[in-house]
Parts: sequence; structure tokens; C-alpha cells
Amino acid sequence: MDERVRQLVVQLRRLKDRSGLSLAALAAKTSYSRSSWERYLNGKQLPPADAVEQLALVCGADPVRLLVLHEVATDAWSDEAPAGEEGAPGDEPERALRGGRWRTRVLVGAVVALSVALVATLLLTHPWRDDEEKAPRGGGGGSSQEPFVFVKGRSRPCDVKRQAGGLTAGYSSTRDTLMDLKTSGWEVVEAQCLLKFHHFDPGITDGSYGPRSKEAAKDFQKERGLVVDGIVGPDTWGELRR
Repeated sequence: MDERVRQLVVQLRRLKDRSGLSLAALAAKTSYSRSSWERYLNGKQLPPADAVEQLALVCGADPVRLLVLHEVATDAWSDEAPAGEEGAPGDEPERALRGGRWRTRVLVGAVVALSVALVATLLLTHPWRDDEEKAPRGGGGGSSQEPFVFVKGRSRPCDVKRQAGGLTAGYSSTRDTLMDLKTSGWEVVEAQCLLKFHHFDPGITDGSYGPRSKEAAKDFQKERGLVVDGIVGPDTWGELRR
């Protein structure tokens, strides 16, 4: 055997032995048959470059060095290979079939990995949410995820739910912010939604505490036995959250 061919065969056998794979297992993981690998690893037939690359990938090795050795061995083999060693009868159809299956598995794996990455990105970014759904939620003490901007005539949606801390519309979790005429912000939207939930109409839920909202707060305070001043403070917040 030419020394250049021998070097390739030695490296292929060493890689196969280190992987612990049998010839049958190697055939199952690549697009080449058991008999083909027996010929390749015993120097009876020069393996194609594709077989060398598949062996490296299956065994977790870098195929570049092996492919360089294969290129050198190819020159030597073309000069000295005996007649009739180019391939075994019936091997090419099987190789083509198994090669197609191997590439299909690789392609499916890549598609699955890409799909998982895409789904993870969608779950993290929520690109399908509209502007209303992106309204700040759960800002403690009147804080929010983005500054409140008053837009005249724009009514914010109210979706009041009961959670561990009491009722919430999702705009603010405050329980002590003082609100009177000319107050504006997400806390006002929260109070307006809660007043509406308790059947006291504050008018449009726009985040601006005007006369109508104050009258609704007075009516609510009167019903709950609170000081009737229309100023929303800790006591009124406590009842609104009940």
C-alpha cells in the first residue's frame, strides 16, 4: 500500500476505533453500507471524499485534515489501484439511496432547530401584540414601563381581574397615590377602570382625572362609608381593590 494511502486508512481506522462504533453502527449513521466501510477501513478500496467527511462528522471530528489526506491519497491511488477495485457490484444504488436518507435526516434536523429558535424568539418578543396590549401593566406605586401620554378622546380598555392582591386593571398596582382634579397618569386609568367595574361611571377612561371621574369617586366613597371628598387616597384605593 502506498504510504499516502496508508496514512489516510490509519487515521480513518483510528477515528472509528476511538468512537467505539461497530461497522454496522457506522453504516446506520452514514449513507454507506457495512461492506463498504469494511473495504474502506482495510485499504481494499479508496473511500470517496463524502464518506470521509461523514465519518468525521459522525465521530465528532474536524473533517478538514482528513479531506486533505484523502486528496493526497487519491493521487497515489489513481496511479496504483488494481483493476476491479473501483467499487463493488450493486454498491452504488444502495449508496445513493442511503445517501439521500442521510441528507434528509440532516435537513430535517436543521429545519427543526430553526423552527425551535423562531418559536423562542416569538415567545420572547410577542410581535403580535397591538398597542393596547402593550400598555404598562403592574407598575408598583404608580410607576409604569413607559411614560403616560394623554391623548384626548382616547379610551383605554378595561380588563379588571381579581388577583392575590385584589382587583386590578393592570395599569398600576398603587394603593396610596393621591388623585384629585387635573391629575393624569396610569394610576388614573387604573382608578377609572376600577370605578367602572364597581358600576360608578367615571366617563371615558383616558387617564385624566376630571370632574366626572371625581363625581364617580364621591358616589363610590359615599356608598362605602368613606370621607366623601372625591380625592382618591389609600382608603379609597383599598375599597376599589376589594
